[in-house]
Amino acid sequence: MQTAYDYLQQNATLIFDDIKRLVQAQSPSLNKEATDLCGETLQRIVFERLGVTAQVCQQQTLGDHLLFCVGDGPQVTSILGHFDTVWDIDEIPMLEKDGKLFGPGVLDMKAGLIQSIWAVRALMHNGGLAQHSIRFICPSDEELGSPSSRRWIEQSAIGSSRVLVAEPAVVNTHEAKIGRKGSGRFEVRITGRAAHAGNNPEEGISAVQEMAHQILYLHGLNAPEAGTTVNVGVAKGGSKINVVADEAVLGVDLRVTNTGEAARVEAAIKACKPHLAGAEVTVSGGMSRPPMEPTPQNLALFHQAQQAAKRLGVRLEGKSVGGGSDGNFTSALGIATLDGLGATGQGIHARHEHIIIDDIPLRTALLAEIILGEKIAG
Repeated sequence: MQTAYDYLQQNATLIFDDIKRLVQAQSPSLNKEATDLCGETLQRIVFERLGVTAQVCQQQTLGDHLLFCVGDGPQVTSILGHFDTVWDIDEIPMLEKDGKLFGPGVLDMKAGLIQSIWAVRALMHNGGLAQHSIRFICPSDEELGSPSSRRWIEQSAIGSSRVLVAEPAVVNTHEAKIGRKGSGRFEVRITGRAAHAGNNPEEGISAVQEMAHQILYLHGLNAPEAGTTVNVGVAKGGSKINVVADEAVLGVDLRVTNTGEAARVEAAIKACKPHLAGAEVTVSGGMSRPPMEPTPQNLALFHQAQQAAKRLGVRLEGKSVGGGSDGNFTSALGIATLDGLGATGQGIHARHEHIIIDDIPLRTALLAEIILGEKIAG
């Protein structure tokens, strides 16, 4: 009997062609027209390969989100993958060289999307989906922090026994991602009082001086032993060098490994108080992604994935990583979630972004094998 891996190897050229089609449909997150055109390309590919049409969640300013449903079996697997990218139109070219395909969003994460489509096609071809239902949850704004899709993703995933995230594997090792840091974004706005820096500086309250105190306070919240990082990445203040600054603003990034640290540090950031008499400090923002923690459900799914890899004659390890994904949301719902099941390669968000072409059939077969796993107890 032909295996899914055999079928995928035989169709490797078609899979590769589909990846190139999707990469060529460039989709900068903030360009609704281009992203929607990419979504239309994705819909055509899914219809050609799986015979289903999309449920479209329309958006006003960002790209529309797409949900595809395949099969009607009792075990529901959701496959999560965004189709927006960080690249402006024609910012980097698509290029095949030395066994690699370079291009905008090829690794993050258009190749993973195509691989997941073909994984399901292989199972359909072999009659392996009788007991399964598949949901492809495809948002258009992940690179922006999922501002318009988070609730839609969560609602779409409800009822799933597992969520497989087709984000790229860990660079070099090809490990799955069993944990991701949660992230938060904050703005600290400081108000002082302007005065002439030479004639009457004593009448001013320097927002820039206050900003320096706040930066030291915020960086003091770092707890590397707990995996917590606080970074003031943007600092702006003042207008002219001969004026005591009356305004300043800080942009703050927070990364945490667990919900306890998220609550502790978010509260500490929001508790910023002025050091200078008369200065005012206001904080806005908060956690944008909860951490994806190695819960019992997530680890059980990872162990299933390891057995799936073993059946294919390869070894799969897992690693916790710093960046977040939409899988953070589904994991926080208590649904077994495993990330990093997409393409292999290097250069996420870098100009040398690429995938390894020869790995495509095996990575696709791994997804197919994982889908066939038993239901994870909640």
